[in-house]
Amino acid sequence: MTDTAENLRRKLNGASDLQSVVRTMKALAASSIGQYERSVRALADYYRTLELGLGACMRARAVTAAAVDRPASGSAPAVGAVVFGSDQGLVGQFNEVVADYAIAALTARPGKQQVWAVGERVRARLQNAGVPIVGLFAVPTSIQGIAPLVGEILVDCEAALGQGEAGELHLFHNHPASATVYMPVYQRLLPLDETWRSGLAERPWPTRLPPEVIGGGTETLRALIREYLFVSLFRASAESLASENASRLSAMQRADKNIDELLDELNGDFRRVRQNGIDEELFDVVAGFESLTGTR
Repeated sequence: MTDTAENLRRKLNGASDLQSVVRTMKALAASSIGQYERSVRALADYYRTLELGLGACMRARAVTAAAVDRPASGSAPAVGAVVFGSDQGLVGQFNEVVADYAIAALTARPGKQQVWAVGERVRARLQNAGVPIVGLFAVPTSIQGIAPLVGEILVDCEAALGQGEAGELHLFHNHPASATVYMPVYQRLLPLDETWRSGLAERPWPTRLPPEVIGGGTETLRALIREYLFVSLFRASAESLASENASRLSAMQRADKNIDELLDELNGDFRRVRQNGIDEELFDVVAGFESLTGTR
């Protein structure tokens, strides 16, 4: 054995300390997944209310297609996209999966591209693929940080849309499929999907008294669309954070298993080295005794 008992003891202590850190990160990731998933579920009722309001506005006669669509031009509209990733590591293939998915989707779209990245690591992945990055946002570390993030994204995106720099707005993020599994998803935020709009307009009002749209419907519709964008981005951020922690939980589970195997191996080596040391000491005692008594 090349390792001494002292070296093996140091390795055992280091591996045990590392396992404590890994298990702490596992617990934090598991608890974070729950709070982000609860925030997504909490948005369901508000999102349903928004859909009812949008449907009522779209049924109003005063609302025209110009209220929700950009005027068509001869050239392909500029494409804006928001890609959610992570700032921190130890998340497996989390950033690679969503970045590659976004790259493939954006490559298939004609027109100039403007991409906002949420997370330093996903930005690096997109930049390496030649995707033009016009903005970078820090990933929030809690539920309370999502709303300010969404506000910053909306300010930048609305400025680009208002100046005609982007005619479409797309959203890419990872969506949790189970406790430790996620998948990349895509949503076109603007212009509003025609099939979705038609479905909202045909959806019946849940009560006998239909609502009256204030102000002819156009201003109300624009206000509801802004809320729709806010909710969509908030939900995407929460789902991305839940997926990030799910990926981190999976990575920590693999690390914990590997450390367990390493500890078993080190403990076995340590016991063998210690037993060899005990055997050598016993042989020295026996040899010394035989030497003193004059026997072999």
